[in-house]
Amino acid sequence: MSAEKHEVVAEEWVTFPGGELEGKRPKALCRACREALKRESSTADLARTRALKAAGELDTASVARFQTQLPFEPVNQPRLDQLKAERAESRATDVRGIGQYANKRRRAQIEARHALQKIAEGLRGRRLTADARTQAMASAIHAAELQLPDAWLPYVVSR
Repeated sequence: MSAEKHEVVAEEWVTFPGGELEGKRPKALCRACREALKRESSTADLARTRALKAAGELDTASVARFQTQLPFEPVNQPRLDQLKAERAESRATDVRGIGQYANKRRRAQIEARHALQKIAEGLRGRRLTADARTQAMASAIHAAELQLPDAWLPYVVSR
């Protein structure tokens, strides 16, 4: 599309030769622009056709494709053994001292949450109205709030 030097595009308005008048960009194309547009569209159609043909011929289950997609490296066994030993040592350290109580607390929080979930499932199984179910669940949560420490509630009851 040949654009002359005196045209300044600001949004869709262009200046006409002479620079005194402005108007919307003309929709009709000159002969050179029409030919350029035709060449570009045929090139794009050709490229699209080639891409579709190549996509249709691609064997997605070939061994070569999987090998290039997933290059497996041999496992660094000494490094893996070192990481396993460090993790085992870390876990052993965690269960000594105050760490043993943190794990027990975490397990108790999970069990309390599961207990409330079982209550909710039991209420769904009964043929209760939605209000009765909501009230029963609120009672169960209130009982949990009375029995559990305040610090546990975010982990056990989500609102």
